[in-house]
Amino acid sequence: MPSSQRLAADVIVLGAGIVGVSAALALQAQGRRVCLVDQEDPGRGTSFGNAGLIERASLVPYAMPRDPGTVLRMATNTHSAIRFQWRALPWYARWLQRYWHESAPSPLARATEDMRPLIERCVAEHQPLITAAGLQSLVRSDGWIELFRGPQTFATEAALARTQSEHYGLAMEVLDAHALQARLPALRAEGGISGGVHWQDPWTVLSPFKLVQGYAHLFSSGGGDILRADAMALQPADPGWLLPLPDGRSLHASDVVLALGADTGALAEKFGYRLPLRPKRGYHLHFRIDAEHPALPFPVCDSASGFVMATMEDGIRLTTGVHLALPDAPPNYAQAEQDTRIARAFWPLGEPVEAVPWMGRRPCTPDMRPLIGPAPHHRGLWFNVGHAHHGLTLGPVSGRLLAELMTGQQPFTDPSPYAVQRFL
Repeated sequence: MPSSQRLAADVIVLGAGIVGVSAALALQAQGRRVCLVDQEDPGRGTSFGNAGLIERASLVPYAMPRDPGTVLRMATNTHSAIRFQWRALPWYARWLQRYWHESAPSPLARATEDMRPLIERCVAEHQPLITAAGLQSLVRSDGWIELFRGPQTFATEAALARTQSEHYGLAMEVLDAHALQARLPALRAEGGISGGVHWQDPWTVLSPFKLVQGYAHLFSSGGGDILRADAMALQPADPGWLLPLPDGRSLHASDVVLALGADTGALAEKFGYRLPLRPKRGYHLHFRIDAEHPALPFPVCDSASGFVMATMEDGIRLTTGVHLALPDAPPNYAQAEQDTRIARAFWPLGEPVEAVPWMGRRPCTPDMRPLIGPAPHHRGLWFNVGHAHHGLTLGPVSGRLLAELMTGQQPFTDPSPYAVQRFL
């Protein structure tokens, strides 16, 4: 191919969600010429639809429930926190088996300690990007509230929250029914909420899409290129990596980062890496805010039902729990509809903004740790994927770690818990 038809960069980052954009920024800050590639505009994938939490307080990963009562209720496929497509279960079987094992107390404790260096730095890594991109108006720093039903459940969870707060140095406040009503004045008694825990360290975002767009603009203004192309066309070159572009040209780089979220597994398999990445689908919808249907002063999580509600620019966003389904399965809105009924019982929601809920796919590993680091059998191939429910939270800190590894610096934390080799 003539040199005039070949574009050159030091690094190609495939995937322009929060994880890919953050990695591109971190590499650019290290002096690398970076090209960010996606088939859509930055932030249009799963990053578009999350709950908007930079979750500094969630040190313990989202494990699979292990108490028999909860497992049996979830197995009925009517629980609001998790729904599944029956014919998808064989595809998830080995992943679920490993997830179950990793959710036992001892493995979960190890996962918590492994994730701690990333979670503890999540806000600190976002903060300079938010400032540099001029996005302060999109972000609040006053946390979110976890809601509990029943006096016994509330007492148990409040005690656990106090223990975690002391152990991990987290700022929190236990809210009894009176204090919770003062913090959420429109809370309806008929919803059965007995109390809550206000986790105060996390930051919240009024538009995750605009945040990613702002970070992408920061990358462009620093000289980075954003191109549209099909990542599946990636091929090894000698040396480096080559990506054909739609206009007939090609993009060449010595290094390439796979940050394609739930689509990463298919591309990785093309090069011989069968990774245990499985998608947890999630849905969101918005409800109009007006005089009779007020905004939520803080994001809230219904702990029993598994959904989050937060005030966004488009209204109150309700983000569902987990839906397990085959990649080609159509959306199933039953979970969003069930969550809406539950939410209306404790908060006066307005009319829906969208005709149908939005759907995204969270890329998840069974051991609840992301994949960050080099591919063991291909020089210049790197992974940054598998952040599950914490893509927004961990985008910048994962980007920092990846950039340190790629540029030969001393990483700020031991990267071995996130190595691809653990699954090969």
